[in-house]
Amino acid sequence: MSAKSISRRKFLKQTALTTLGSTLLTSSILKAGNAGRLPNILFFITDDMYPDMMNFLPEGRGKNLTPNLDRLAREGTILMNQYVSSPVCTPSRFTCLTGKYASRATNEEFLNFTRKNDGQTVIQWNTFIVPGQKILPDYLKEAGYVTGMVGKNHAIEVKGLKPFDDYFADPTDPKVARQIEENYKKVQDAVLASGFDYADGLYNNNPDFLGLWKLAVHNMDWITDCGLKFIEKNKDRPFFLYFATTVPHDPSEPERSWKADKRITAKGVLPEAPHVLPPPETYAERFKKAGIKDGHNKENVLWLDDSLGALIKKLEDLNLLDNTIIFFFNDHGQKAKGTLYQGGVHDPSVVWKKGGFPVGHVSKTMVSNVDFVPTILDYTGTGVKAKGVDGKSFKPVLDGKVKKLHDALYFELGYARAVIKGRYKYLAVRYPEYLRDMSIEERKKRLDAYNKHRLHKKMRIVTTDPTKPYSHLMALPGGGDAERESTGKKPGYYDPDQLYDLQKDPDEMHNLAGKKEYQAVLQDMKQTLRKFLNQLPGKFDL
Repeated sequence: MSAKSISRRKFLKQTALTTLGSTLLTSSILKAGNAGRLPNILFFITDDMYPDMMNFLPEGRGKNLTPNLDRLAREGTILMNQYVSSPVCTPSRFTCLTGKYASRATNEEFLNFTRKNDGQTVIQWNTFIVPGQKILPDYLKEAGYVTGMVGKNHAIEVKGLKPFDDYFADPTDPKVARQIEENYKKVQDAVLASGFDYADGLYNNNPDFLGLWKLAVHNMDWITDCGLKFIEKNKDRPFFLYFATTVPHDPSEPERSWKADKRITAKGVLPEAPHVLPPPETYAERFKKAGIKDGHNKENVLWLDDSLGALIKKLEDLNLLDNTIIFFFNDHGQKAKGTLYQGGVHDPSVVWKKGGFPVGHVSKTMVSNVDFVPTILDYTGTGVKAKGVDGKSFKPVLDGKVKKLHDALYFELGYARAVIKGRYKYLAVRYPEYLRDMSIEERKKRLDAYNKHRLHKKMRIVTTDPTKPYSHLMALPGGGDAERESTGKKPGYYDPDQLYDLQKDPDEMHNLAGKKEYQAVLQDMKQTLRKFLNQLPGKFDL
């Protein structure tokens, strides 16, 4: 038999297997969803919301004008014990899209930083998704979905962005405008190369870090317009929309957020502003009618909710809402951002679908953002599974079939690691030797460089004192701006080993690690943390 005949037989066999696989997948798709259609998925992720900005939490009840979020919470399920494994935006978003802990990142920046820190992984804003890495959109496309990203990226690596010579340049200058467009195209291309089919309305970073002062504003109207276009374009196909707001993160001044010129975008200055959300001129009257008092970021939270409302209305107008599952998730806890304390990692979320879930309006089961990928795939009903993920599907929790999903939860950020098991939480802080021994001259050099960059961009300064201790997140005297509200605030903050009884001490004010009667608990919690660390890259000495 000739080599040509063998090749032909092999080709026919492979074709038959591919056809069979496609047929089986199509069959499963026809059985799933409403009236034979897969459920649409809207993943709505916000940026730096505080608990008092959410009416569905005790801290915020009745304080905000958020009728659309209120509806989701009322008709869906509040995941009261939702956690986030790494409480700053980049690693949190990495985990949401990969189903993996951020310490598994393979981008060169992260790997180089690990080598620099004697092999200890240091999770900051440095864990990026890279081309070829399989993420949620890839799996959803296997299941028959079209996928889109709108809004804040800060999770997918973008290479080749050209810095601007003048931070205060005019974005309408033709030369500057071309550079803005070229950079934006690179962001778009990177998102598309990572597995998404659609990418627009993108902020690659927070507004202050887009590269130009005059573009350093929020624009939820533009982001929303792009989201609505994605839904309209794909109304006849099952879709997944990752919709990431940039608010209520700073800048929060009215002129740079809800009152900013709606023509100003991360893509440049538009010829005309999009008109898809109620104008800011209506806010005061709406607050008055609802009996909501003015307060910090109230307008930005309403702006965010109007965006959610516009997406819901579009789904209703297209008769798609009844077959859509909505995940509402804030990227991390904000009360102790940049730390692994409860205020940073505890982050209640909401899941909605028509008719609600069997578990009821509130679930107290502990879940993590590492669980989103397997959960979303589980809800497609197609049998497509993600490989090598660290999370578990919490669909059985929503279905009311299980009350416990994890024996323990793991957390990682900067130079800290933590676990929760039962009523206890163990938190460890470790700095590599070269950081512990750093001279005062080198500490001053680091701090001065950090502050110079921020001063140039008209951003606040945390400290100018090089003798200040590091934060958990950054080996920078006094810590960085992101964690400024948390650095040193807990009595045990600077202790290398911390043990808390979350039932008796939910605010983590009493470190039990040094107490004789808790040594057995401490050793058990250390062993629990070791089990997680042994499965992850890098080293972390206990």
